[in-house]
Amino acid sequence: MPEEKFSYKKALEEMEDIVSKIEADEPDVDELAEMVKRAAFLLKTCKEKLRSTGEELDKVLGEFDE
Repeated sequence: MPEEKFSYKKALEEMEDIVSKIEADEPDVDELAEMVKRAAFLLKTCKEKLRSTGEELDKVLGEFDE
């Protein structure tokens, strides 16, 4: 399965959509399990994006110290 590539903003919007669906509807157990799996994937993706962005910013800002 190819790795999905999308922006932090898009991932965050999808997570918000999942939360809204869970709050508004009462999904059955199977549907809820899939929603939670997808949300976990999106959270991991966002965390990795934030970490890599932080490292990139540290590198750029570190160049000012030289």
